[in-house]
Amino acid sequence: MTQATNGALMEVDGLALTFGGVRAIADLTMKVHRGEVLAVIGPNGAGKTSLLNAVTRVFDPSAGRIRFKGQDITALPRQRIAHLGLARTFQNIELFEAATVLDNLMLGRHRFPQGQWWQQLLRTPALVRLEEEAYAEVERVIDFLDLSPWRNAPISGLPYGVRKVVELGRALCCKPELLFLDEPASGLNPEETRDLAFWIDDIRSDLGITVVMVEHDMSLVSAVADRVICMSQGLLLAEGTPAQVQSDPAVVAAYLGA
Repeated sequence: MTQATNGALMEVDGLALTFGGVRAIADLTMKVHRGEVLAVIGPNGAGKTSLLNAVTRVFDPSAGRIRFKGQDITALPRQRIAHLGLARTFQNIELFEAATVLDNLMLGRHRFPQGQWWQQLLRTPALVRLEEEAYAEVERVIDFLDLSPWRNAPISGLPYGVRKVVELGRALCCKPELLFLDEPASGLNPEETRDLAFWIDDIRSDLGITVVMVEHDMSLVSAVADRVICMSQGLLLAEGTPAQVQSDPAVVAAYLGA
């Protein structure tokens, strides 16, 4: 791990999210520092995925403010999020089963210029250049994640672990500044989890992308995270290094139900 650079890339202030009478997040305040890998841990039902859903505008917060690079995005239309430089993966893999790996990755380029309708109709040289740039970026991601053997394979025939990597690749094709990973190690075997740890470290160090991941696998958290926050019942319970948070009595009690 390398030391995260100073400066808050994202700030969450007094965030709350409720569904009827159910409180998913309650008055949560936190920062994401530019250049870090931040892990969000906690027992089931702690509000971890709800936090990601609120920040990426899947759900509208009930209260509080979310700022990205100083801009208030709390009420921003969700389709604008990717255009700002945020991308995410999901707990349940969201890929187009009948499409190839290449086609799924190309979807990650949607936030970049696609040309005007008349350029698409006439196949102008400018449009061809845009398409070539898009394919070049996707090929770089394919090489980065070792997806070459499956480039033209349909998603429906791929092993679960490869599908998880494809979803990560699609998010990287967006060229985000901030990447959210929702339980990226879920369902992976130990070897695949080790590969994931190397990729997360390279995503931060080589690609310069800040990473926030929700994760239950503490071996992965310990391997890649600069900082950890633990949530419980929608609240921020503890914050610090992986070792500090794992040894915090309140965190131990939350996991053991004490």
